[in-house]
Amino acid sequence: MKNFNLNIDDSQIALIEFNVPEKSMNTISKSVMLELEEIVENIKNDEKIKGAVIFSGKESGFCAGADLEEISSNMVGASLEDAFKAAFMLNATLRKLETCGKPIACAIEGLALGGGLEIALACHYRVVANDDKIQLGLPECKVGLIPGGGGTQRLPRLMGVQNAAGYLLEGKSMKPQDALKFGVVNEVVEKGKTIEACEKWLLSSPKSTQVWDDKGYRVKDGPFTPAGIMNFIGGNAMIAGKTYGNYPAQVAILSSVYEGLQVPMDAALRIESRYFLKNFMNPQTQSMVRTLFVSSQALSKGANRPKGYDKYDIKKVTVLGAGMMGAGIAYSQAMVGIETILIDQTQEAAEKGKAHCADLLKKQVSRRKMTQEKADGILALITATTDYSHIKGSDLVVEAVFENREIKADVTKRAEAQLAETAVFGSNTSTLPITGLAEASVRPDNFIGIHFFSPVEKMPLVEIIMGEKTTDETLAKSIDYVLKIKKTPIVVNDARGFYTSRCFSTYVQEGIEMLAEGYAPILIENVGRMTGMPVAPLAMSDEVALDLAYKIQTQTKKDLGDKWEQTPAADMIETMVVKNERFGRKNKKGFYDYHDDGSKNIWAGLADIVKPTKLEAGPQEVQEMKNRLLYRQGIEAARCFEEGVITDPVQADIGSIFGWGFAPYHGGAISMIDNIGIQKFVTACDALADKYGERFRPNALLRDMAAKNEGFYQKYGQLKRAA
Repeated sequence: MKNFNLNIDDSQIALIEFNVPEKSMNTISKSVMLELEEIVENIKNDEKIKGAVIFSGKESGFCAGADLEEISSNMVGASLEDAFKAAFMLNATLRKLETCGKPIACAIEGLALGGGLEIALACHYRVVANDDKIQLGLPECKVGLIPGGGGTQRLPRLMGVQNAAGYLLEGKSMKPQDALKFGVVNEVVEKGKTIEACEKWLLSSPKSTQVWDDKGYRVKDGPFTPAGIMNFIGGNAMIAGKTYGNYPAQVAILSSVYEGLQVPMDAALRIESRYFLKNFMNPQTQSMVRTLFVSSQALSKGANRPKGYDKYDIKKVTVLGAGMMGAGIAYSQAMVGIETILIDQTQEAAEKGKAHCADLLKKQVSRRKMTQEKADGILALITATTDYSHIKGSDLVVEAVFENREIKADVTKRAEAQLAETAVFGSNTSTLPITGLAEASVRPDNFIGIHFFSPVEKMPLVEIIMGEKTTDETLAKSIDYVLKIKKTPIVVNDARGFYTSRCFSTYVQEGIEMLAEGYAPILIENVGRMTGMPVAPLAMSDEVALDLAYKIQTQTKKDLGDKWEQTPAADMIETMVVKNERFGRKNKKGFYDYHDDGSKNIWAGLADIVKPTKLEAGPQEVQEMKNRLLYRQGIEAARCFEEGVITDPVQADIGSIFGWGFAPYHGGAISMIDNIGIQKFVTACDALADKYGERFRPNALLRDMAAKNEGFYQKYGQLKRAA
């Protein structure tokens, strides 16, 4: 067999090693399911086999779940009958496993997620190693899916509906001791002893049936129990409150649990597969899977790295600027063992940046994610200084100083004087064109944009910007750096604001435009949350900092001269910052007032700047407001394609979700346009432009695509670096 090795020991126990070849982690494919079904038949019919233990042959863990690319290819475009067969295949196989008439145990030494946990749940006995790094969970909802291997049926039967809800509806993982407490596993033993524990159980008086197949079995808080009915009433309310109806997977999961718990397991599994298929065939779900799983995995492995260059061995990196951004970069580097030089104008400022790193490490220790000894070792990798001579020997420099062209030019020259010819200089600017900044460099071919997002330690994306003279070798080295600090790179071409900052700014600008039109602030914020964006537009403006927006606005106005167009949003920013000294959350005064207890409220003084005249909105107007906030971002993304800033839908979608938090249920800004339909999108944007201004007017590229009725993924394909 290809994916499993089966051996029968002297005790007549079948030892089934799960070991998918040429993969670092076991995943479930069609061939895995077919082989597992064959093994189950062998166990059932071979009189020499008394029972079996399934375990992983990989150090990385038991199983990370299904091969979603293959599952997608088997269902998309297939007939309804064939698609259901593909959706039901894992359920059918695992049902045969748990009803084969012989006891089967599962030994888990590493993570078991998605289909991996579902295999374990179908076994009659589960033993997991006592290691807090192990994760057990069903994270399918995080990529828009529902569990498809019995997870919605077996988990609530084992631990109860209320306990299972968070793991099913939020995709949370549990640690071994939690799984033991909830009855999800039967034993937690010392690492390396799981197979032995399984064999001991098999040689005792093992049970070869599941509790849910016992006569009279009922879930303690199922649909028609006094304790359970509120789970579903409250569950619906919770889903509506958290998702605003944007995520169909959560509704499908709750429906599958509700209906499945009322019938025997065989019928319940068919119910789950029907909901799985119905949900999967939603274009938005397929876009989420493509972006949040398939594409993100590909980019996290360097799919956009230029070929032909040796891997760049990065041991030492200098960060210029020890503010929150620079300190976050320093922390991320030290966490992976990179020697880090953190430079600022004063020793006090540099030490403050290092202290921020110390605070982040302290949190890790307090949460028992790291020992104090390890934290001390990581902090020791960071040198806080004002001395540029410490830069010598650095493989890369990341400049993270203020958004001021003159300051950036000064630190570039000072740093490059200390650098080797092979070293890379990266600017963390969020808006200033890289080609212009590279004019201060004596080595523009080694100069590149490396744009981080705040807070650096939490945000997974880095936007790499190619200047006009940046070489592919410099790009390859930069991608190696980003991958080493465990972040996902996208690559774009040079332009003011690049891709992410440029598109993101339209969201907050549109919120401020609505404010200037007289919409009540709370109405704008509520609609903003309904779009699926992580933070409402006015609150987001405060988080980013109004004074930073004003500085960028001022620099852009200076650079563009007569081409600058003053907007109501620009007027509002200037009024807030210059006249009212409201800089955002940073000084506790922005569109909101921020209080010491952590609470906030809309600033009452806003009404003196612009009097609200639109205090409420009906369903149609709310939908139009949502469209304004989302379509404005989509239009700007389309303009970036037309200008060649980005030419790859995959990186555009990844950048939109991981970079500025574009509503994930769409699968990205570009997937949103494709799923709406290019012609329908153009028509809708024209209507918005007629009503609210030319910022919504579709560009020539969109009109050409609409005439041909072609989407972005159809026109541009996938995973091409911006050229």
